[in-house]
Amino acid sequence: PAIAEQAWGWQGRIDGLVNNAGISQRSLAIETDFAVYQQIIGVDLLAPIALTQQLLPRMVGAGGGQIIAISSVAGIAGVPLRSAYSAAKHGLIGYHDSVRAENEHLGLKVLVVAPGSVRTNVSRNALNADGSTRGESDAAIENGLSPDDAAAQMLAAVDAGTRELVVAEGAEAMIAGLRRSDPDALFDRMSAMVQAGYAAQMKATSAT
Repeated sequence: PAIAEQAWGWQGRIDGLVNNAGISQRSLAIETDFAVYQQIIGVDLLAPIALTQQLLPRMVGAGGGQIIAISSVAGIAGVPLRSAYSAAKHGLIGYHDSVRAENEHLGLKVLVVAPGSVRTNVSRNALNADGSTRGESDAAIENGLSPDDAAAQMLAAVDAGTRELVVAEGAEAMIAGLRRSDPDALFDRMSAMVQAGYAAQMKATSAT
C-alpha cells in the first residue's frame, strides 16, 4: 500500500499499470515441492492482484487508464515442466478478463499479453523441483524474440485498443491457437513431447 501511495502521489494519478512479475519453472509436477507452487503463484499471480487492487479504485475514480498484464502462452495452454507457472499465468488472464468486464465502461482498458519465448533471463532464473534456481537458459529462450520487438508489439496493441495479444511465433503461436481451436490435438502433442523425453532434454531436476 505504501508503494502504491507513493506512485500515485508522484503526479497525482496513475495512467498505466504494467503487471509483469514472473518466476518460471522447469520441473515435473510429480517431483515439485509444494513450496515452489506457493512461491510462483505468490509472485506471478497474487502480487499483481494485490497491486491492481490497490490502484483499481483510484484509477477508475480518476476516469480510467490502461492496465497491461503480462501472462504467457503457458497461461493459455498448460505445458510440460511449468505446472505452477501455467497455473499462475492462467489465473492472471482470468483475473484481468474479469477486471476488464467490470470496468471497461468506466474508462479502464485492459490488455492481456501472452508472450512465447523472449530473450530474457526467465529460464535462467526459473525454479527447479526443490526451489533452487535453474541457472541456465534454454534454446527456445535464446532464439526467441528480442525484448524490444516484443515491447513494440505490446505498445502497438495498446495504441490499437487491443484486449488480448499473443506475442509468439512458430510452434508457440500454434500452441495458443490449438488450445482454442482443437484442444485434443494440442493435448496429444504435449503428451507425446513428454513421452519423447522432453524433461530430460530440458534437464529438469528432481526434488532433493
